[in-house]
Amino acid sequence: MFLSQCSEKTGKNTEEAMSHLFHTGYNRLIERLNRFPQGAPPSMLLYKILKILFSEKEAELVSLLPVKPFTAEAASKIWKMSAASSEKILDELAGRAILLDFSENDKQMYCLPPPMAGFIEFSMMRTRGDIDQKLLSELLYQYINVEEAFVKALFLRGETQLGRVFINEEAIRDLQMLEVLDYERASEVIKMASHIGISDCYCRQKMKQVGKACEAPLDICMTFNTSAASLIKHGFARKVDVTDCMKVLNRAYEFNLVQFGENVRKRVNFICNCCSCCCEAMIVAKKFGMEHPVHTTGFLPEIMNDNCTGCGKCADACPVEAISLVLADDTSHLKLKKALINEEICLGCGICKRVCHSDGIRLARRSRRVIPPYNTVHRTVVMAIERGNLQDIIYDNRVLLSHRVFSAILRAVLKLPPVKLAMASKQVKSRFFEAVFSRYNI
Repeated sequence: MFLSQCSEKTGKNTEEAMSHLFHTGYNRLIERLNRFPQGAPPSMLLYKILKILFSEKEAELVSLLPVKPFTAEAASKIWKMSAASSEKILDELAGRAILLDFSENDKQMYCLPPPMAGFIEFSMMRTRGDIDQKLLSELLYQYINVEEAFVKALFLRGETQLGRVFINEEAIRDLQMLEVLDYERASEVIKMASHIGISDCYCRQKMKQVGKACEAPLDICMTFNTSAASLIKHGFARKVDVTDCMKVLNRAYEFNLVQFGENVRKRVNFICNCCSCCCEAMIVAKKFGMEHPVHTTGFLPEIMNDNCTGCGKCADACPVEAISLVLADDTSHLKLKKALINEEICLGCGICKRVCHSDGIRLARRSRRVIPPYNTVHRTVVMAIERGNLQDIIYDNRVLLSHRVFSAILRAVLKLPPVKLAMASKQVKSRFFEAVFSRYNI
């Protein structure tokens, strides 16, 4: 009943209902979450989700936390309580994967991850007895898969997106390895990670709870580096080594799953192994492909007409329905069909190449190579410029952008008119700014 009522409330009705029903702590938490470039549009469903994950007091406290990583001492000053009491609260929140905790320069640090990829997903990565996961799944399904405001805000705003597709490496074995850069390969992310964790796929776990899951493996979601370390520590991921993680990757290949990971070149934090029916990135890519909600690989499949038999295996396997069968231009075989690629929506994942047994598909480089941001901070800054909330990062996160010259440049960017602001976002993606991020270890 609640779900149907939520879906019916729109516009002014929703705003009025929220103003009456939302507690102050949840209101402030929602405002805090939307300081991230990838936020969470307010709705009655979001309120209900947050009420499951946070007590009202927790919501109030978390709403006051900075965007940047912080210590218990910093939180105690914000919350006006002792460092010991603050640390106890922070550790309890980290134990539920609401916060991530990690060590940096011999200090215990905490940070609030964005809703996605972040604490919404973490809440479903293991079976928990402290929350009603079926109810949470139903609410998430309505909020994300039905209402669409969340996924549109997450995937369709700005030019720079949260995630990108990795090439299926089994499909490029015939290419010279020099043509495939390290950041394009999931195997290199695995080999270079300081920590590796495997968890249940949030998307399939959610779909399982609402009776819509497919047969793809559940225990197949990869996290890396500090994110993995925190999730492993609190039991939301199991620790694996490179060899075991490569086995998980190969299993994903066997099920023709798409590797969708963080859109950065250095220290990738996650790679999901996505199906077209459960996983949100693939659902959005299939539904809004022309709007480019997901960054593609640097490859495109080409149909080798002399070899294509028109069997349709590639079309069946394509996760975003970018391949269709059309009548071949062959007067001697009027019913013969050939595969046709829609390059506008193709992810370049390489699954079609992998399932083709007639050597009817080859992979070639795209004419324009899109280079991902240098690291998570670089991506966050570019996304914030494009989405108009850079000020939330600058004024709330001074440590994150610690170099004063760079911070001053970004402050000036805020004053630019729209056209020049668009140019600035391209300049922030430039090699000069990458050098700043690299040199100052931002």
